[in-house]
Amino acid sequence: MAIQKLSFAPGIDREGTAYDSEGGWFDCNLVRFRFGRPEKFGGWQKITTNTYLGTPRALHNWISNTGEKYLGIGTHLKYYLEFGGTFADITPVRLTTSAGDATFSAKANTLSSSITEEDIVIPLTSTTGFPSAGVIQIDSETISYSAISGNNLIGATRGAESTTAATHSSSAAVLCATLTVTENSHGAVANDFVTFSGGASLGGNIVANVINQEYQIQTIESSNTYTVNAKNATTGATVFANSSDSSNGGSSIVAVYQINVGLDNFVSGTGWGVNGWNTGTWGSTNSLTSINQLRLWSHDNFGEDLVINARGGSIYRWVEANGTNTAAVQLSTVGGASKVPTVGLQVMTSETDRHLIVLGADPISGGNRTGAVDPMLVAFSDQENPIEFNPTTTNTAGSVRLSSGSQIIGGVKSRQEIVIFTDTSVYSMQFVGPPFTFAINLIDNSTGLIGPKAAITAPGGVYFMSYDSFYVYSGSVVKLPCSVKNYVFSDFNRSQAFKVFGFSNKEHNEVGWFYPSESSEEIDRYVIYNYVDNIWYYGQLVRTAWLDSGVESFPQAVKAPNLFQHEIGFDDDGSEMTGVFIESADLDLEDGNNFAFISKIIPDLKFLNTGGGNVKLITKSRNFPGDPLTSTSSSVIDEDTQQSFIRSRGRQFVLRVESNDGDAGNAGTGWRLGATRLDLRSDGRR
Repeated sequence: MAIQKLSFAPGIDREGTAYDSEGGWFDCNLVRFRFGRPEKFGGWQKITTNTYLGTPRALHNWISNTGEKYLGIGTHLKYYLEFGGTFADITPVRLTTSAGDATFSAKANTLSSSITEEDIVIPLTSTTGFPSAGVIQIDSETISYSAISGNNLIGATRGAESTTAATHSSSAAVLCATLTVTENSHGAVANDFVTFSGGASLGGNIVANVINQEYQIQTIESSNTYTVNAKNATTGATVFANSSDSSNGGSSIVAVYQINVGLDNFVSGTGWGVNGWNTGTWGSTNSLTSINQLRLWSHDNFGEDLVINARGGSIYRWVEANGTNTAAVQLSTVGGASKVPTVGLQVMTSETDRHLIVLGADPISGGNRTGAVDPMLVAFSDQENPIEFNPTTTNTAGSVRLSSGSQIIGGVKSRQEIVIFTDTSVYSMQFVGPPFTFAINLIDNSTGLIGPKAAITAPGGVYFMSYDSFYVYSGSVVKLPCSVKNYVFSDFNRSQAFKVFGFSNKEHNEVGWFYPSESSEEIDRYVIYNYVDNIWYYGQLVRTAWLDSGVESFPQAVKAPNLFQHEIGFDDDGSEMTGVFIESADLDLEDGNNFAFISKIIPDLKFLNTGGGNVKLITKSRNFPGDPLTSTSSSVIDEDTQQSFIRSRGRQFVLRVESNDGDAGNAGTGWRLGATRLDLRSDGRR
């Protein structure tokens, strides 16, 4: 018998087979490498129990002149500022109507015949005035329906809102919670938000304080009408209109509409139906805009103030001095604004020279901005003046149109330059002063950026993910050798590539990318490059945006509807972090000429938490590379374990270390693996 020390090369190698990668690690989850040794990820916890609406895909933090810390969070529904653990809604307003322009209509009726608890067709005496889809109540049962046919509500979902489906008698009252709002040329899309004030009772259950609050629009009935579901202003519980709700809310209703919401998924083409109601005809096409495309916010602070832009939409500014109860305002409408772009693909500030930069701005034509994105135009303001974009001989405002590529995908700030990516090329933008203000130079025209947020600045350069490889720019563009490249790109949902975002974790010398796997519409994977050790590893975790430490002491990340602080302990928000493991490539003796027999494991494991804990150390074996792996031993290892006696036989075997999921004493356990030893001997040829 002989004791054999196992020293694996750091990082994960998936470019070969499990046998071909002998001497290394082949698979892992929620494990990183530190000084060449694998260890469990740091944990995370909620920063606040408060929540927000929508999927967040952009984070930006900064500190005001008085030391206040702000965190901007852009979701596909709204834009928030996190301040002191609360989320302030500063979403811009697109329209405030005159008093009386908006009116309400509520409906109630009766069943024309009885129904059982299984019926999905609800027969009414009359459906006149009922919205095309909505929520009703019969006796104590809540029912949703999806369409109307004659005097029938069809496509019913019974027992909605935790009620119980039941039998109902003919002539039973049918109360509708879905209200129809009439507002000529409202310009809204489904899921938009509107706040009403000045409304009066409709005469029954729909009283004034039910009307006067914020609502999310349910359906667009026409260009002049839409629906909302009535709710209690305090509890949010559904409120159902009765037969007395026959008024229209009066002539004093004012409606305040926030900007149109965006989509939560990327749309890869154009065509009928991608825009709002009645905006095209069958067979026609519409350009994708900020309201019918994946909502991606860009943002940067100009001094204390925040400038934000929904990709393809308008540019807005929130003024810190006005407080968190005020909304961001369209920059081109601010007093004194001159030729400010009305739309853009991304906004950012140039740190040292204090210019506001708009990538993909609308050009000036005939003395005015056109209102249409020029996907290759870079516009910049006058120095120290974010509302002066009119280029003159006495200021530094101007614009440059890039030539290589078809659209600007994104840009990031780096040391004394801004790196701009098109779909095919990489540019460097540097401040040079008058008369040219900025010099924009083509660096590389052989690769582009896979998504607007797929580049990240870190020590050593700007790291970015392209269509089939990873790169770093530090004066020139260099492809990064990647030992998990095929693993990532062969299981990747390219239709949702715009969701990919780069992140850094400088405390651990890491950059990485979160991305959606092939079977997922949403981000569910990450891949990490350790730029000091030049190694790669990966795993599964849902996060849709990330900020490294800096303004805050620890990284922050989001998964709707929560904001998390990372690298805190070793738990998943107070619960055990599950699914943590690392597994070696196949090992053998004498190139597999003989079977190997393992009789003992001498673990070398360091627990990183003060309370100890345990892990599982598992061996698996197989006789040939094409055979499935079979678990042959499983040992629970804690800080007092000196050795574990096992019986494991095979031509090839792997070593797997995993967190002991479900063990009552395993919460908060962190670990780092050293050089485990095995009592290993040859065991014949058969």
